Amino acid sequence: MNRSGARAEALCAERMRRAGLRVIARNWRCRLGEIDLIADEAGTTVFAEVRLRSSRRFGGAAESITAAKRARLVAAARHYLAGRPECRCRFDVMLLDADGPGGIEAIEWIRDAFGA
Repeated sequence: MNRSGARAEALCAERMRRAGLRVIARNWRCRLGEIDLIADEAGTTVFAEVRLRSSRRFGGAAESITAAKRARLVAAARHYLAGRPECRCRFDVMLLDADGPGGIEAIEWIRDAFGA
């Protein structure tokens, strides 16, 4: 991961903490994929995908989350939850568009962005 991607994830993790979520893991990996952030919000496991785009040439950050990407996230989340007692979960997306070199304009946090 490059420095701007790591910075974007750190900013999103901090935003989640400020909103009262407890960040459990960052960059959790398994053979099925990677989950950028895993957090707990009042007993709900939150799987968050962080997307940073430095240019809108190929669409913004939201357009980069394809059906294939969602499928990999869901598969990795199922793997993470395997063997755990029944729990609630949701998939959030945190979108960042860079405002020039090194600058991040704003974070758009879409809670419960898609279902599994």
